[in-house]
Formats: sequence, structure tokens, C-alpha cells
Amino acid sequence: MEQPVELTVPDRKELKKALRREALARRDALDAGYRADASLEVARHGRGVAFEPGAVVSGFWPIRSEIDPRPLLSVLRKRGARLCLPVVQNRETIIFREYLDETAMVDTGFGTIGPSPEARLLDPELMLVPLAAFDVRGGRLGYGAGHYDRALARLAEKGRHPLLIGLAFDCQEVAEVPDEPHDLRLAQILTESGLRGVLPA
Repeated sequence: MEQPVELTVPDRKELKKALRREALARRDALDAGYRADASLEVARHGRGVAFEPGAVVSGFWPIRSEIDPRPLLSVLRKRGARLCLPVVQNRETIIFREYLDETAMVDTGFGTIGPSPEARLLDPELMLVPLAAFDVRGGRLGYGAGHYDRALARLAEKGRHPLLIGLAFDCQEVAEVPDEPHDLRLAQILTESGLRGVLPA
């Protein structure tokens, strides 16, 4: 029986680039009306996200053609979540600042918007994670900077292991995300079709 071919590191990186490019092209092609409706559907399905009242939940402010998590964040806040948003400090590091109704939002660099430096720093217990592509096993393809991988490594050093929920459009699903040892794996995926668990790796 023929054995599967093991991808080399350079091959794996090239495959990731191709998958990312194709998934983002599909996402970019969605029209504005569909994006808005899908974001509301995500908020509706997000009522099924399980957490204890007072739990710290990190979202994100949408950039480019990302699905808009803000309707979902409003739903989670009403259910008792304490919200925070990622802030890109530099090309290596993101931190999480508390996001309240009255929080001042500022340009945080690298094309992102987040809470101002006056906002309290928090460690999320549940993370809504942006992505370029995902698969049914919870494989996640990010944008290539590795910010979330490093943030999770820092949280793990504190003994914290937040639940990871990927937030995306259905069209960003791929057959398989090629894994590398440092890649994070999602526990659940939330799209306009609903909230779903992932298959065993």
C-alpha cells in the first residue's frame, strides 16, 4: 500500500500560502449584503457559545473583509461576558485590553483598531479567533504573523488555556490545513451556518 507523502517544511509553507490566498480571495468576493447578513447569523448562532457569567471573552475588531464579530460581542456582553480585544503592540506581540461600552477605540497600528492604553489588561478565558482558513479538524490558518500562537504560549506560561473558537465565513473552509508543531487548534468553529465542534485530529 502506498504511503502518504510527508510534506517538507518549505512545501508545507508554500501550501499554506496558496490555501491562504485562495480562501481570502473567496472571502473578498462576498458582497456587502451577504457579509452583513452573515454577521447577524453568527450573532444568532453565538447564543450557543457556552461560558460562565463574568468570563473574559476576547473578540476582535474586523479589518479588510473579515466577518464582523461586533453583533456577536453585543450578544455575549448581554449574556454576562466580560469583553476584551487584541491590541498589536509590535510585529511579535498582541495583548488584550478590556472593551466596555464607553471604551475609547484608537488606531493601534498594523491596520488595526483597539481599546486605548487606559483600558485594563485582561487574560481571556475564551477567544474568538480571526482566521484566513479552517478545516473540520479545527486546523486554523492565520495571516502568517503568528500573533495568536505566541499569545497562547504566553498564556500557557501562566497556566491559562482559553477555549478557542474560530470565527469565519463558510467559504473559508478548506479540505485540510497542513499542521506545524506550533500551530493552534480550534475547539469550535462559528460561521453563518452555525456553531460546530471539530473532528478528532
